[in-house]
Amino acid sequence: MIGQGIGRFARKSLRITLSICLLAGLINMTHMTGMAGAAGEKSSAAFKDINGHWAQKAIETMVDQGILNGYPDGTFRPNEPVKVDQFIKMLILSFSDLHANQERSWRASFLDSLTDENRTILKQDYRYFDFKPALTGYWAKPYIDVASDLNFLNKSRYSDFQTSMTRENVAEVLFYTLQETEFLEDEQFSRTVAASYGDLTSANEREQKFIAESLIKGIMQGYPDGKFGVGRYVSRAEALVILNRLTDKTKRIPIQPQADKLQRLVPTAGGKKIVVFPDKRMWDAYDTLLKAGQLRGTNYDLLDTTLRLFKDEKEKKAVQQKESQGSAATTEETAIWLDPTYNTYGITVRLREGTLARNEESIELFANQLFTYDASAFRRFFTATCADVEAGRLLADKQESVGDYTVNVLVDNAKKTVVFSIAAKKG
Repeated sequence: MIGQGIGRFARKSLRITLSICLLAGLINMTHMTGMAGAAGEKSSAAFKDINGHWAQKAIETMVDQGILNGYPDGTFRPNEPVKVDQFIKMLILSFSDLHANQERSWRASFLDSLTDENRTILKQDYRYFDFKPALTGYWAKPYIDVASDLNFLNKSRYSDFQTSMTRENVAEVLFYTLQETEFLEDEQFSRTVAASYGDLTSANEREQKFIAESLIKGIMQGYPDGKFGVGRYVSRAEALVILNRLTDKTKRIPIQPQADKLQRLVPTAGGKKIVVFPDKRMWDAYDTLLKAGQLRGTNYDLLDTTLRLFKDEKEKKAVQQKESQGSAATTEETAIWLDPTYNTYGITVRLREGTLARNEESIELFANQLFTYDASAFRRFFTATCADVEAGRLLADKQESVGDYTVNVLVDNAKKTVVFSIAAKKG
């Protein structure tokens, strides 16, 4: 009897000891990551160090969503630098929804924003992804792997994921995430905005590109001293605010175009962006694009600085549907475009039956505005080139001088496609 009693006592003591060890291990893991337990276990109101903090509202919102939790001592530590692994976990969780049973799933809007390739990656390679840290091995590996496979970051650039995140580190991750989920803004305009910060030149050329994009999107902003903060660490509170702006466009800091600086807000497939035009001539040409499209009724769209002209409504819907599914194929029969970055203009024609007849008025309106007195010379050159290609006569790429412009012609004889790239002569 005594032996049985000792055995029962020993087994009970072992269970208690194992429970204590397991609890200690969980607490230790929580301390290392700053991602306490299951989402919702600690209300944001319980943190004793965020009351009155400038980011208190954002902290409370994101904590309640389970994006980032606090520490076992009841603090959130909003001013501590965020670690790279913490930030990547927060990034991934920001694109998911937390359900009542504490499980998570990808947001539908996030999945819709991805390319077919990235959706396939999530569906096939991450079909068992549960949004939880690894229980064996490095806890952040699941988040780093999925972010890397979606091209949100290049993990080979980090030798230590437990180091503190700098402002330019964050800007880089934002840049690549935006590239995969939205669109990148006009780089010339982005650089103009970023140039107003006094310390931008302390970042290298590559980092300046990332910083400019984060600023123009209204996701990051500078400090009251007029500097961006190159080299400074991003705090846990700042990280939450930044990710809140990334995933909720209504929280972004709007930047308005200035017409006197030839800045214009233009539509894109993902929303709108500001474009800077190099001169008044191209600024006016954009207005002509809109008028040229309207000559085709509803069989056109104007995205960014490209007017696309479709054969009919059926073709228009087919092209737009392919693009919404992440397809890179473009099959509009004519495109008239402006390239503000390189100060060039162009017309791309896919010569099908009736293409020139359907789009003649639109092309002529654009040519008249651009070439003015030399418009008739361009039209003769344009018509003769298209006629040769349409008839199956093989043409090589060529260059022609028309008034104040140099016209480079690129020909794909097999696909009966001609590109007229138009640039103002130098000097």
